[in-house]
Amino acid sequence: MARRSLKPILHHLLRPSRLSSARSVTYMPRPGDGAPRAVTLIPGDGIGPLVTGAVEQVMDAMHAPVYFEKYDVHGDMKSIPPEVIDSIRKNKVCLKGGLKTPVGGGVHSLNVQLRKDLDLYASLVHCFNLKGLPTRHNNVNIVVIRENTEGEYSGLEHEVVPGVVESLKFCSERIAKYAFEYAYLNNRKIVTAVHKANIMKLADGLFLESCREVASKYPSIKYNEVIVDNCCMQLVSKPEQFDVMVTPNLYGNLVANTAAGIAGGTGVMPGGNVGADHAVFEQGASAGNVGNEKVVDQRKANPVALLLSSAMMLRHLQFPSFADRLETAVKRVIAEGKYRTKDLGGDSNTQEVVDAVIANLD
Repeated sequence: MARRSLKPILHHLLRPSRLSSARSVTYMPRPGDGAPRAVTLIPGDGIGPLVTGAVEQVMDAMHAPVYFEKYDVHGDMKSIPPEVIDSIRKNKVCLKGGLKTPVGGGVHSLNVQLRKDLDLYASLVHCFNLKGLPTRHNNVNIVVIRENTEGEYSGLEHEVVPGVVESLKFCSERIAKYAFEYAYLNNRKIVTAVHKANIMKLADGLFLESCREVASKYPSIKYNEVIVDNCCMQLVSKPEQFDVMVTPNLYGNLVANTAAGIAGGTGVMPGGNVGADHAVFEQGASAGNVGNEKVVDQRKANPVALLLSSAMMLRHLQFPSFADRLETAVKRVIAEGKYRTKDLGGDSNTQEVVDAVIANLD
């Protein structure tokens, strides 16, 4: 091909295109799938109202088939009001901002209460490089799946009472099954179990036993194990080696936040919590999900993580075209680099980023 003929081709490939997010094979909905869905919305604390407000604006601009039932919940409450739990049980899906958990003093986390009351046993955080956002490592695309209801967060490792072993084994089995099922359905090639079985012999021993048993049923997926100490070192030195990581509760929180920081920051990583009947979507990595007073006062919170989490939510609700449009628009804004909040090296406020995303919607 002559050199001069490449120019129009390259121009076509590089310019934003309406076809860039189109599916090559159409999604065929079932009759009635286009009916608007109710979603419980918890703005939460700190930057929560800012970033959930950003999602509301973008959903409205897309005419997405969802509407929100909003509830005022804050981390200093003694418990989540029953009407909020009832709303999530009814709607099956919730979008939430961060809830601040007081440190010490015997105060229970409302985040943990929500997971336990709704049996949201699997937490998923997707940590990946975004085009145009410089990071120390390239080719990072890690999904961290963590057990969300047992382990250190509930103190079971230190309670010798009837039923503990059975409970730990049950929870280990279902998180292992979820991780391998996720890998299988998303064409992932490797599942790595993160553990501390050399010390936590009861809980983590049962966890590894469950992972090995489930792995034997998925011969096309490579399975390996890594002690959490080594895992952290490997994450910061060679994160691209990891694909899907499945972990007990406490390690998963540390691993997910570390992976998010490596891939581009907690402000851009989506995530959610899912159980058999309900799902709650929120910023993937917990670090910074409430923010600080300065960011709130200046209205410069980064809405990207929750926007991408809401794209995950749209796919969960079986609205894939809306999810594709939203994700494509967010990625275009990041790639162009004109509108970025301070944590991504820019000086834009939340509204400027939202306006840019809306302008980039197909």
